[in-house]
This record gives sequence, structure tokens and C-alpha cells, in this order.
Amino acid sequence: MVLTPRLSTHSAPVPPTQPTHPAVVEANEAIRALVDERAGQDWSSVESAKYEILLIEWAAATRGTGSGMTEAA
Repeated sequence: MVLTPRLSTHSAPVPPTQPTHPAVVEANEAIRALVDERAGQDWSSVESAKYEILLIEWAAATRGTGSGMTEAA
């Protein structure tokens, strides 16, 4: 069976983009740097934990709750 996407006959309005919070940009850059640094290599448990913490910080920043979760992680 072949699935074909349904095409909308009307276009929905595009929501305005909001400026990205500096904490989100900072977390994205840190995640990218870590991933680029370890590309194609196995990660140690410390690197995996660092990645997990960065993802928690990114998630908190995208929700606007700050990065206070790092201490609890």
C-alpha cells in the first residue's frame, strides 16, 4: 500500500516567529559542540550525562523555566 500525504486546499496562517531566548541558543550551541566533538565515536558515561543535562537545560529554556534544573539533575 502506498501512502500519499494529503494536501491542504487552503493554507493556514503562519504564526509569527518569536525571538529565540539566549538560553535556548546557548544550549543549542553546547549540544552541537558536544555532538560534533564526538561524532562517530562511542560516548563515555560522563559525556552521555553531559548530553542529557544539556537536553534538560534546552527543554527548560524552550519552556521559559530557566536552567535551574541543572542542579537537580
